[in-house]
Amino acid sequence: MSTVCSNKLGWVVDACSLIDRWYSPCVRFKDSQKSHVKCRFKKQYFRILKSYYNVRADAAVDGGNIETLQETSKLSKKRKRKHNELNQGELDSQAFHEKIRSAIMEGTKSLVDSARSLGHLNGETDPVKEPLPSHECGLAALCEMAKELPLVDEDEEEEQGERVQSLVAEDGCTSHLDLFSRVTENREDCATVVTLMGEDYVIPAQTAFLLSDFTRIEPLVHYGSRFGLIVIDPPWENKSVKRSRRYTSLPSTQLKRLPIPQLASSNSLVVTWVTNRPSHLRFVRDELYPHWGVEVVAEWFWVKVTTSGQFVFPLDSHHKKPYEVLVLGRYRSPADEATGWSPVPVEDHRLIVSVPSALHSQKPSLSEVLKPYIEPQTKCLELFARNLQPGWTSWGNEVLKFQHSSYFTFTNDEEEIHQDETPNSTAFSKQ
Repeated sequence: MSTVCSNKLGWVVDACSLIDRWYSPCVRFKDSQKSHVKCRFKKQYFRILKSYYNVRADAAVDGGNIETLQETSKLSKKRKRKHNELNQGELDSQAFHEKIRSAIMEGTKSLVDSARSLGHLNGETDPVKEPLPSHECGLAALCEMAKELPLVDEDEEEEQGERVQSLVAEDGCTSHLDLFSRVTENREDCATVVTLMGEDYVIPAQTAFLLSDFTRIEPLVHYGSRFGLIVIDPPWENKSVKRSRRYTSLPSTQLKRLPIPQLASSNSLVVTWVTNRPSHLRFVRDELYPHWGVEVVAEWFWVKVTTSGQFVFPLDSHHKKPYEVLVLGRYRSPADEATGWSPVPVEDHRLIVSVPSALHSQKPSLSEVLKPYIEPQTKCLELFARNLQPGWTSWGNEVLKFQHSSYFTFTNDEEEIHQDETPNSTAFSKQ
């Protein structure tokens, strides 16, 4: 089960269960040989058992006490700034929080109570004490190196009759793939474990991807598909990312270069993940969407809770908030203006409540909660993706990051196969 429960306020989502559904069944291609395996995402990444800061009782979802993972004595010793010492960005953030606070508080409590009545979000009874492993992702660096290689021009593509390539050749071979300048498709009806660039990756069924940055996005435009749902997870600039150097951030104005009008179909639903910085939210609403011809229709919130259903951060924390914002809009082309425009209405201020991943920047899939707002059989696209979804097309310079085999456990003939290398995991407090 991936959607645990829902009501008029939103949904409670089991992100890990949905991921596991994507990889059943699964086959492995090794040395042109095909074998069946059972594939599961490691559940330890979704065992967020406790809140990361002490909170007052009234800040907890259920009014109870939240245990801590970090010492807070240093925090209490810090001098609290007076209200008039806050800068304009902090004042704007506080005003936005006060505006939505009651909706977050009441909606989360309602949804968590519903989930608990079904046996979910009642806490882990047998937590795994295995530490989270560490491994660096080098995909972005490979994209930088690929810039030195010439792109296949359109005339050559026409002569070859292909602008895309199959992940697995007829002989089962996955070598000699150009992942940086051609869209790659897994045309299998099941998930596939393959070796790419010397590493093993798990690729969902009927998915397509392009591993590149802005300088190599043309193959996606030339792919020939128009998408009725486009989800964007930009690498926003912020101090935490700059200090950690986990990924290369992007100035907000550069997002205008995304070719949304060339990728969106009529009445396409465009969804953008936004940090809690008011300047980013204003930019999306007032500059980015109008630049693309997208009309804002709603703001939703992803609320992060522990396995006990409590906020991962205190709701009123000045340092971190337990929620992130999604801005939803509809793309309006000139043709839509001429023929009339009657998209499916989208309700405002809905909540998506889930236990987050401990892995930095791994967002929950929106595929199920957005189904009512798009047409059946709609083609879906994720930009700045770090993982793949079955039936979707994905683009980004780390598009295979969370597909690395070391994030998964494989079972073959009842023998569990543990990977020698394990992926990078960073503390959740860095999200």
